[in-house]
Amino acid sequence: MNLFGLNVPPLLLDLSGGVCVLVSLYFLWSKRAVYWHWSNLSLLPYFLLFLSGGQWMLAGLQVTYLLFGIHGLYLWHLEARRARGEIRFNEPLWYGVTWVASLLIFAYTVAVTDFGAAWNWVQFTAVTLSLVANFGTTRRWAWSWPVWIAVNAVQAVFFWHAGYWVLFALQFVLAGMSVYGWREWRRDEAREVAFA
Repeated sequence: MNLFGLNVPPLLLDLSGGVCVLVSLYFLWSKRAVYWHWSNLSLLPYFLLFLSGGQWMLAGLQVTYLLFGIHGLYLWHLEARRARGEIRFNEPLWYGVTWVASLLIFAYTVAVTDFGAAWNWVQFTAVTLSLVANFGTTRRWAWSWPVWIAVNAVQAVFFWHAGYWVLFALQFVLAGMSVYGWREWRRDEAREVAFA
């Protein structure tokens, strides 16, 4: 891909995005807000990678991820302040606003995608599952992890087809990390129920 006169190889975009995602998941396990910074950092190389390959839905997904990333970071900040008894906030508004914006972006990317190509249906499935998983992640719900595993399975098939080899291999690492994250978050939920 030519970026400001520089020829950036797709593999470099693939690798840099993958490193950021791995670091972000490490922080997501412990529900630390720095997760959102690393996750957001991965979006630019992936956006450029998918844009250069004409994968419009996956490129659009990076924009929705950015919305979720900004929203999730601020939402976690509000929830932490609420937990300390400092504030109350309009939960329905804050929980719903990014979901609506993401659905609008998703609708746009679907509208510009040619579904005559069978592989675009695989993209569609991956993007749909990703939106659901990301919504669960912003709410810190444990069920988001198995949905991410399903996303990894679908994306592995697509990335193999597209020749994004780092992204393909990364799906297996992410799925393994998601199993661990799911276990940890379920333990957290069990502790919260026990203390309630």
